[in-house]
Amino acid sequence: MKKLERADLYTLEAYAEQRPAFRARVLEHKKHRRLHLGPHVTLLFEDRLTIQYQVQEMLRIERIFEAAAIQEELDAYNPLIPDGGNLKATMLIEFPDIEVRQRELARLGGIEHRVYARVDGHPPVFAIADEDLPRSEQDKTAAVHFLRFEFAPALVQALRGGAGLAFGIDDDRLRLQSETDEATRRALAADFDGRHRPG
Repeated sequence: MKKLERADLYTLEAYAEQRPAFRARVLEHKKHRRLHLGPHVTLLFEDRLTIQYQVQEMLRIERIFEAAAIQEELDAYNPLIPDGGNLKATMLIEFPDIEVRQRELARLGGIEHRVYARVDGHPPVFAIADEDLPRSEQDKTAAVHFLRFEFAPALVQALRGGAGLAFGIDDDRLRLQSETDEATRRALAADFDGRHRPG
């Protein structure tokens, strides 16, 4: 999947005009790229469109228009775009109550390394977590993690052939698994083709 360049982005002025339509398009696109592993853990699968939206929003909020600063944002976000042999996801651990959230995060250190993808008929693929910087310390974890799932060619072929796809956490502290529906499975399988499929 092609990385974003400055030429792919709207200027601040153009984005102000295009934002309502672009935002609606991205929100529709994201519907099939979100998977709840349980009531408190969600995976948001990133691709070129979702990352462009994040970059555009960051540029808008920070009023960034200098070329060097725009490139810094691209350098920070481009690694979250799938490379053709993997899926990339933002993992959110969410507890609405602040005290409960602090308590749960304090006991889940390293949980991000126990997240897996499973294609029917194949062993699980465990995520490579937080390559930019560690987000667990001692026994405590963060509420947000960035995950990469590397798929061998046989797994990609199985997905293209219609094999089921599930994600989960293999840890006694928080054992979860969720199957993708067909729309989500197809959306994620397309990431291996390097194609951008708008919502």
